[in-house]
Amino acid sequence: MSQFDLTGRVALVTGGNRGIGLAIANGLGGSGASIMIGARDRAKADAAMEELSGRGINARFTPLDVTDQDQCTAAVEVTVSAFGRIDILANNAGITVRKQPEEFTLEEWNRVIATNLTGGFLCTQAAFPHMKAQGGGKIINVGSMHSIFGASHTAAYAASKGGIVQLTKTIAVAWAKHNIQVNAILPGYIESELLEKARAQVDDLEERVFGRTPAGRFGTPDELAGAVTFLASDASNFVTGSSVVIDGGYSVMG
Repeated sequence: MSQFDLTGRVALVTGGNRGIGLAIANGLGGSGASIMIGARDRAKADAAMEELSGRGINARFTPLDVTDQDQCTAAVEVTVSAFGRIDILANNAGITVRKQPEEFTLEEWNRVIATNLTGGFLCTQAAFPHMKAQGGGKIINVGSMHSIFGASHTAAYAASKGGIVQLTKTIAVAWAKHNIQVNAILPGYIESELLEKARAQVDDLEERVFGRTPAGRFGTPDELAGAVTFLASDASNFVTGSSVVIDGGYSVMG
């Protein structure tokens, strides 16, 4: 059996009804995992499940607003009830607000931090007792290029994604003794709804990004699936606390 085979494994993917989250669900499901999509938008989730089912992936949906602790707990419990276990948690749900720092309202700041950082923490906490009881698990947090770079209009987003990297490291240290590996992926500029909004709000975004990216293009969501599958599989059993950069070389350019 391949080290990358996820047959019999169960994954909860937050924000898994579109974009990067759906690509993660497709990647994990394509390697054999059963998928629980946790998201707010039921219509998008129905379309996502139709896509996953069309590929022969066993997928279900549970309503989830990651800013609500009770819903995070319920999503994990529904996953365990439906499939009997939870082996993989992909914390992908995220939002952004693009403004100069002095223009942020407290509500906007809190909403971004609550969704991108606190939400991942709450889902991780909820998954822990199940993973511990079954002898291990995999947690994959979705960070960003803004985990390591700054931009004048991403104060809350960058703070939340930088926090994801540190959260990943600390939980990896705390739970290694329970055979739970915790890692992050740091996508660069990936074709998504967030990128479409950025194109509309940031002048010359494409020219600026392509000029720094050796690959000379934006990435596609499906190009994240391989790294996530690796981090969810037995092939990464000695990898924990790491952040895998997936950016076409953007971060290594001088």
